[in-house]
Amino acid sequence: MEMKNRISLELRNRSPSEVAELVVDNCRSGDGEVEGLTEEYSELEILSMVSVGLTSLSKLPSLPKLRKLEVSDNSISGGLDTLAEKCPNLTYLNLSGNKIKDLNSIKALQNLKTLRSLDLYSCDVASIDDYRDSVFELLPQLTYLDGYDQEDNEVPDSDEDDEAGPPGDEDDDEEGSEGDEDEVGLSYLMKEGIQDEEDDGDYVEEEEEDEEEEEGDEDGAAVQGEKRKRDAEDEGDDDDDE
Repeated sequence: MEMKNRISLELRNRSPSEVAELVVDNCRSGDGEVEGLTEEYSELEILSMVSVGLTSLSKLPSLPKLRKLEVSDNSISGGLDTLAEKCPNLTYLNLSGNKIKDLNSIKALQNLKTLRSLDLYSCDVASIDDYRDSVFELLPQLTYLDGYDQEDNEVPDSDEDDEAGPPGDEDDDEEGSEGDEDEVGLSYLMKEGIQDEEDDGDYVEEEEEDEEEEEGDEDGAAVQGEKRKRDAEDEGDDDDDE
């Protein structure tokens, strides 16, 4: 599918200004340029154009709110100076798998003052000597290169996930989960307590039934004793009469 047709399809009955995230991976760019994307997408924050045959970003429209740009597995070799002008608030850029051969090709990214994370793995530039140190020196605004900072610490999930909600959402979810667990635990304990009370009640009833049976047995034995005593007295009277 051609890129411009895919972009129209992804609108899903929305106007371009209502779209905050646009993914058009694996479609086709007819001339190696961005097609079908206009400045009407003024609210766009996340754009993914992976493996679409791009050779240039020169026709990328002005996207002032764009924070995350995925253009890996294309054939881009340079011309990155347009990004600072058209995407001034870009914080994450994935250029991995492109034809970036040397440091001069990414020098234009110095003007992207908000850029914090850059991916260049599987590019020729990643094989040069002192690659990581050279890139961090060239682009001092960077915090992460290919997913790691200068001390080889991996990018945290919270920084990697640009689609996460505002701070506190995750904590609220955890607190909600803990609250649910507490409610479940309390319900379970209450249920157990009720069951114990019922079991205790059954036990008391069984004891009372046992006591009643024992009293009944004792009363029966007493009656039998009285009967035997009367029978013996009757026999004695019979003997006297004889």
